[in-house]
Amino acid sequence: MKAMILAAGKGTRVRPITFTVPKPMIPILQKPVMEFLIELLRQHGFDQVVVNVSHLAKEIEDYFRDGQRFGVEIAYSFEGYVQDGELIGKALGSAGGLRNIQDFSPFFDDTFVVLCGDALIDLDLTAAVKFHKAKGSLATIVMKSVSREEVSSYGVVLTEPDGRIKAFQEKPAVEEALSTSINTGIYIFEPEIFNYIPPDCEYDIGGDLFPKLVEMGAPFYGITMDFQWVDIGKVPDYWRAIRGVLLGEIQNVAIPGRQVKPGVYTGLNVSVNWDKVDIQGPVYIGGMTRIDDGAKIVGPTMIGQNCHICSGATVENSVIFEYSRLGPGVRLVDKLVFGRYCVDKTGATIDVQAAALDWLITDARQVMPATPTEEGQAIAELLQAD
Repeated sequence: MKAMILAAGKGTRVRPITFTVPKPMIPILQKPVMEFLIELLRQHGFDQVVVNVSHLAKEIEDYFRDGQRFGVEIAYSFEGYVQDGELIGKALGSAGGLRNIQDFSPFFDDTFVVLCGDALIDLDLTAAVKFHKAKGSLATIVMKSVSREEVSSYGVVLTEPDGRIKAFQEKPAVEEALSTSINTGIYIFEPEIFNYIPPDCEYDIGGDLFPKLVEMGAPFYGITMDFQWVDIGKVPDYWRAIRGVLLGEIQNVAIPGRQVKPGVYTGLNVSVNWDKVDIQGPVYIGGMTRIDDGAKIVGPTMIGQNCHICSGATVENSVIFEYSRLGPGVRLVDKLVFGRYCVDKTGATIDVQAAALDWLITDARQVMPATPTEEGQAIAELLQAD
């Protein structure tokens, strides 16, 4: 069976991570989110997968290659062009990317699924396809019910009692929402869907194709299912995903490494004197990371590979990416450290280099800078006061 994963977006709402990491490659405790999707597809018999790529396409292609080691076949559809020897991404929109694949060669010749490449899900895809076929549907949206307080963050779907879709609301105010069923970015289509997607133009599934199907009265259904769905559309979403894994709230993602003490997991060859540090789980520490004596780490916290947490540093409820060095005495609470950036859980960002904080937070592979500037010291004091 055949599937498509949408992986061409720039992921602007997950910056700064997506400056160098495409959104489908964002790691959930060392494993890219798209890998979980590949595993789900394979479990339900979808073993031929085309991925549309654009922004940082090479990162995705180099990791998944032809899919052989994941038990599936994978091909890629690049959206963009070459300029001065560099790949320039130019996404075609989700429906435009789908049509681009089909126009290249008619790949989708039977019922197929389309998944957004930035969510953790444990959906029963087999049951969803069964519903789709029983309805004789041209297109089906898999929906999820959320609390009324959450609807303003999502696209809301309105259906008839039999599941036929009649309207959409895009991120409505709580008091204006006519439904609590939301679009999860999981779709099932018949090949005839290409009769409704124009060629050679940017075209979106949610914004263009679906309203057109409703207007034309096409057999278009939605099914609300009870499943785990963790969207990673924004930095706060990613924060919640990591916390959810560490706290055991996300059932289909295991904490990697080995448990060295209750709630504390490590990768290979972590350098730490357990008697001289204060580590309170749940915490994951990546391989080849050094934790100096006197450091304090309070979970839920993830520290990536090859990091260095200096003596007297405190890390609490935070996510620290690989090759990060946290200087002596730094106190990070509710922070995400990614390369040269320090982000709070709302997504507000400090550029570490521009703020002259390299003495406080830097790349573990660099030679440590000299004395902090007055401006950097002032920002550091604010940072530690949070």
